[in-house]
Amino acid sequence: MTAPIRVGNAQGFWGDRSDAPAEMLALEPGLDYLTLDYLAEVSLSILAVQRDRDPSLGYARDFVEVVRSLAPYWRAGGRCRLISNAGGLNPRGCAAACAEALRDAGTPPMPIGVVEGDDVLPILRDSAGGAGAPDDFRNLDDGRPISDVLDRVVTANAYLGAGPIVEALAGGARIVITGRVADPSLTVAPCVHEFGWRWDDHDRIAGSTVAGHLIECGAQVTGGISTDWLEVPDPSRIGFPIVEVAPDGTCVATKPGGTGGRVDARTVTEQLLYEIGDPDNYLSPDATVSFLGLRVEDLGGDRVRVAGARGRPAPPSYKVSATFRDGYRAQGMLTISGRDAAAKARRCGEIVLDRVRAAGYSLREATIECLGAGDVTPGLPGPVDRSDLREVVLRVAVADESRAAVERFSKELMPLITAGPPGTTGYAEGRPKVHQVFRYWPCLIGRGLVTPRVSLIGPEDA
Repeated sequence: MTAPIRVGNAQGFWGDRSDAPAEMLALEPGLDYLTLDYLAEVSLSILAVQRDRDPSLGYARDFVEVVRSLAPYWRAGGRCRLISNAGGLNPRGCAAACAEALRDAGTPPMPIGVVEGDDVLPILRDSAGGAGAPDDFRNLDDGRPISDVLDRVVTANAYLGAGPIVEALAGGARIVITGRVADPSLTVAPCVHEFGWRWDDHDRIAGSTVAGHLIECGAQVTGGISTDWLEVPDPSRIGFPIVEVAPDGTCVATKPGGTGGRVDARTVTEQLLYEIGDPDNYLSPDATVSFLGLRVEDLGGDRVRVAGARGRPAPPSYKVSATFRDGYRAQGMLTISGRDAAAKARRCGEIVLDRVRAAGYSLREATIECLGAGDVTPGLPGPVDRSDLREVVLRVAVADESRAAVERFSKELMPLITAGPPGTTGYAEGRPKVHQVFRYWPCLIGRGLVTPRVSLIGPEDA
């Protein structure tokens, strides 16, 4: 293939606009591929809780409704292929639910590819019996061994690369559903498939990795969270991004015509710098990428060309996103208005924590924030005179290993209805709710220990 392929993204995280995929294909019916990214670092811990309640779950159920919303497009002959990591902890269950939704919608049979093998929790647990094996999963942030938290680990998933997605596409899949994969790999895969790249075409794969990095967060590259966000046109109709990737790995970032937002050199550069760490050593399961030689050329008309990525072989390990239980948390918020609002709000927070301690509980973590008084942005200049503030939102949050301690905290906010200062509102939400805390544990696993699996399912598997 010699023409560029057009890959869009219409979901930057689990909770993004659910109608964005259908809008994207209505505006760009000739799109070659549409990617939807659902998994943040701790998303799988949420899915684990859901799967514990119902073993048939463990995937992003919103995705099934998105697939249902695309049925009219496919019934009308649309050829765009869909790639998503919405499978979470149960890609096969997600695929079966999607097949059923498409069948019910009267869509012609569509092969659905399923990518599994990213769940390395059994490997991690089995390693605990080996001599020193848990050291292989040391925390990348602080160096602690996994044995410190092994009995509390809930999920452990390797970031797979584009390879198994390419295999699914080569097998004829029109929809590919994965568990944990590296975000850019959702874009790398169709490029490798369409252009026939080899895995040692490092510069080309690096270029497609950059393209995937540009669109993986959805509307971030089309003006979302931009430094000049207030100047972004028509943000209520912000468009989702598209990359036109050429056979040499260069790309043009753009968005559907007639949508809000903007794509220019600034928005693209901002996204290029997002979460990359060392710009000369961006690690992905498909390549090690240097961003240092990137050239960003604003072509006008919401089109920006990006070239100059250099690639080296992928690292010998997969990154693993693990999560573990770490106690309980709760937070409560009240609005304090009137004279000396900030001082009154802080005193209210201190009253709540004092009462928890007086009841015999010591809290592992506790914070009082007066929102609007500069507490959230301590490094920036605050109000000239905090006493002049007329309204402040009090936020009190706690965490502890003891559920009883956190539950006691949740009971101490409401008494301020009658014991707190005048001008206090915000009680309608009731007592703060107690939630489990899940912590993130980043680590590495050797590629040889991980075996991706690819299969295809059809309507008969629904």
